[in-house]
Amino acid sequence: MHQALRDLRADYDLIVLGAGGAGMAAALFAALDGLRVLLVERTEYLGGTTAFSAATTWIPNTLHAGEGDSPAQAAEFLDHAVGNHASRALRQAFLEAGPQAIARLEAETEVKFRARPLHPDYIQEIPGATLRGRALEPLPFDGRRLGALFPLLRPPIPEFTILGGMMVDRDDIGHLLGLRKSWRSARHALGLLARHAADRLRHPRGTRLVMGNALVGRLLHELARRGVTILTETKTEALIREGGRVTGLQLRQHATQQQVGTRRGVVLATGGFGRHPARRAAMLHAPTPAHSPAAPGHTGEMHDLALAIGARYGEGGMDNAFWAPVSTRIRADGSTAVFPHFVLDRGKPGTVAVNAAGRRFVNEATSYHLFARAMFASHATVPTIPCFLIADAAALRKYGLGMVRPGGRGLAPYLADGYLVEAPSVPALAAKLGVDAEGLAQTVAAMNRYAETGEDPEFGRGSTAYHRANGDAAQRPNPNLGPIATPPFYALRLLPGDIGAATGLVTDADAQVLDEANRPIGGLYAVGNDMHSIMGGAYPGPGITIGPGITFGFLAARHAARGGQA
Repeated sequence: MHQALRDLRADYDLIVLGAGGAGMAAALFAALDGLRVLLVERTEYLGGTTAFSAATTWIPNTLHAGEGDSPAQAAEFLDHAVGNHASRALRQAFLEAGPQAIARLEAETEVKFRARPLHPDYIQEIPGATLRGRALEPLPFDGRRLGALFPLLRPPIPEFTILGGMMVDRDDIGHLLGLRKSWRSARHALGLLARHAADRLRHPRGTRLVMGNALVGRLLHELARRGVTILTETKTEALIREGGRVTGLQLRQHATQQQVGTRRGVVLATGGFGRHPARRAAMLHAPTPAHSPAAPGHTGEMHDLALAIGARYGEGGMDNAFWAPVSTRIRADGSTAVFPHFVLDRGKPGTVAVNAAGRRFVNEATSYHLFARAMFASHATVPTIPCFLIADAAALRKYGLGMVRPGGRGLAPYLADGYLVEAPSVPALAAKLGVDAEGLAQTVAAMNRYAETGEDPEFGRGSTAYHRANGDAAQRPNPNLGPIATPPFYALRLLPGDIGAATGLVTDADAQVLDEANRPIGGLYAVGNDMHSIMGGAYPGPGITIGPGITFGFLAARHAARGGQA
């Protein structure tokens, strides 16, 4: 139930700060255990960055896993991917509790998942990698079931919707593109369009929710069913302690201030340090990225309060953040669209990414995290921020490029504002971009040779199942390599964007925040990006933030429900 601060009870069993996926999951698990729960969100919307995302949830060996995996194989995979960059004990806790968390959601709530037939781990080259079963996705959800709560749901990134707020997932995109090619696709696509038309008569956007909005919508529906109290636009100004234990909070909602007590503790799920002005500059790579595609609530202010009472940040990770290349464009309302380039274009045939020397610096089909990290590494010697993602006309028509949708129509606005750069030849494109013309010509010529042979001797593009899954299966001999030969030629600028914090507060296996002496700070938990990532700054598979977020939300709630006993 959504309330105003002035109407709150004096105390609750558990208070969760932050209503992203991890925080909402922690609140739901606590409610399932019979606790009276308060969920506090500082922004006007619920869902955090989860609502923007695909909500892929990486948890091995759940009831959706099927055959071909085991706890030992998953542990071996993480040992190789993460190594000593994070606690093995916490990884083991995740592997044991994750399937329990999903099983409980599936059995007791309408938070439902499925595994896709092919959804590979990102790092296929190491032992223990799998092609399917670990990455779960939420089932679509009818937002109309939320009733008056629907407007609280954070809308998706507009550039990931069509027709004024219609959400589509990867299956929908395939059907929409194949509308004229098969009756099955036509029926699916026309059903979507009819539903959306009906929605727009009553709602400001579509109510058929997929991906992150589906997960958040399902969580919100269950929280409402169980009477969890929800506050939005509410800031935490102080942690209240008695006898060394967190026993309450000082909250502010607009002009109203109020203290609220808690019997079992506070769960920090505020999204990490990413938008903290001082820590952003100190903890992210230089040059400090100007843009993030993450939701706006992760100010890091709760870290200031936690560190002041003895909490500490984790150390030894490969990186302090998770990354994706992004492109930006000013919207009609003056806001900046920050578009993350996850899988839709970089690994497709007929594309290449280059630095200012016109040279490749990365396998374009690698994970978005590794792509952006390679930008920083290359920039140390050759200007690579921004880098340039280049496609020929055939590739742009077939796959789109960033915010430019497949089909090749409607390019004029993108060309007019400079988001998309067009030229009749490769040398002319180099001149427009300020890229070394000879270097770019040599790079494109090499890519055209690789398209013929099907092998990329420089970076191995198309050499793993993960690469190929994001290519074009119809392209031969390599689904990730195609000629860059059909004029005109196009490019857009990519920047590194942080998509979430990897460094966070040190916790134990029950998500209790630990002090400098490795002792739990009574009544204080951290989950999601507030918790130091069990992945140690590596990004080994899709959904490695949401999966642990849900799992440690489950563990924190269980620990609190047991009165602080493991």
